[in-house]
Amino acid sequence: MRNKKVLFITQSAAIAALYVVLTLLANAFGLANHAIQVRFSEALTILPYFTPTAIPGLFVGCIISNILTGCHPIDTVFGSLATLVGAIITYLIAHGFKIPGSEGYRCKSTLRKWLCPIPPIVANIIVVPQVIRYCYGSEDSVSFLMLTVGAGEIISCMILGMILLYALDSRNVGNKIFGTPNN
Repeated sequence: MRNKKVLFITQSAAIAALYVVLTLLANAFGLANHAIQVRFSEALTILPYFTPTAIPGLFVGCIISNILTGCHPIDTVFGSLATLVGAIITYLIAHGFKIPGSEGYRCKSTLRKWLCPIPPIVANIIVVPQVIRYCYGSEDSVSFLMLTVGAGEIISCMILGMILLYALDSRNVGNKIFGTPNN
């Protein structure tokens, strides 16, 4: 019998670590910060589709990534909160208020799959442009920044995220990794 708390913390930590590594990789290519952000790590924002452990993992990973890439403290707080809100809503889209392991927990709806990347995209489109203007003194209009942030988020969350979701879901890999039932 697995210790569920240890498993939860371990999976969350692994997701956080992966988020950090992928953000640092994007940062090495100059893609992790600024108006157009294509953080490879944002593809992981679909992981709440598979497990609730992704919610704290993404949040902590975003905090650590923002600190390591030299983001403004306000950016670290509000950018991470945007990731947290996106992760929670993604989980709710996929599972509602069902408990992992309960009957009907496993999302089978194709529509819900395609809705999962939208919350992190919207959360970042709302929050990040304000942060860029306030913290970094950008003179670009908020609407322009919303467009550029949205473009990066669509690439990261929608395109890369859905590739990841279908790759993990196609052979129940996500269920094997995260231990969620296949109801």
